[in-house]
Amino acid sequence: MTPTLVREHLSHPGSVPPRASLCARARDWSEIQERMLVPLYETVYERLEVGPATRLLGLRCGSGLALLMAASRGAAVTGVDTCAERLALARERLLPDVPRGTRARTGARLVEGAPGDAADPDTPGYTLVTVFEPIGSLAGDAEGLGELLAAALPTAVRGAAVVLAGWGPPERCATSSVLRVATKLADPLRSAGSWRPARRDDLEEVAQRAGLKPDGSGRVACPFGYADLDNAVRGLLSTGLFDAAIAATDRKQVDKELTEALHPYRRPDGTVWMPNVFRYLIARVP
Repeated sequence: MTPTLVREHLSHPGSVPPRASLCARARDWSEIQERMLVPLYETVYERLEVGPATRLLGLRCGSGLALLMAASRGAAVTGVDTCAERLALARERLLPDVPRGTRARTGARLVEGAPGDAADPDTPGYTLVTVFEPIGSLAGDAEGLGELLAAALPTAVRGAAVVLAGWGPPERCATSSVLRVATKLADPLRSAGSWRPARRDDLEEVAQRAGLKPDGSGRVACPFGYADLDNAVRGLLSTGLFDAAIAATDRKQVDKELTEALHPYRRPDGTVWMPNVFRYLIARVP
């Protein structure tokens, strides 16, 4: 989930608490939740044959795990995000010994700000643009994605692949039942950040609005597995999906109801396991 699923880019006023609240949980995102989408990253990179010839721009890159996996394949990677705390963690992973503001010999770059800030006149355009933060879990979570892509596409070469990700059908995503807790508690903020079932054409609609040409799609199993209930609560809260609920009630109430919602997925050994399926769409820059 912002996923996995970071919902820190919603455009609706009041849909989330102050940014600092999201960024304060960056470490939980990095250490617990971010790895849940590793099967998605691996599948996309394998399908697109990501390697030394790849110049990747990762939008909403978070703490950089997807970038690290691409870099390990030889790709030159650039990550863009607006959360300084998450980018600091990405720097620890990708540029541990590189002074801030200095170009890494590996070709990795991290940019705090807008996609246009990632343009580099000294290098060719990007051949791959990714937005791995899945949409399809909150009402309005695709809004703003078109503008994000519009700002990024001028930095990509013609024919570059653009990858979008989204939640699969609710009946194949056990976490959907847990996300409904956020909707219940967020009332009366519900209209701004309520849970909604993923639609079949969510990703295609975003691509169409951005002027991209679809060029393939797929589904990937991405189960959410946690060591215990506390680990699961911390991981899910780090996504930002429950921020409207916290704003409408309080953290203690959200923790309580989230823990109760997770009980059906607790195994005899205390671990928590929720099978999920995510979609991805590959589109091309015309």
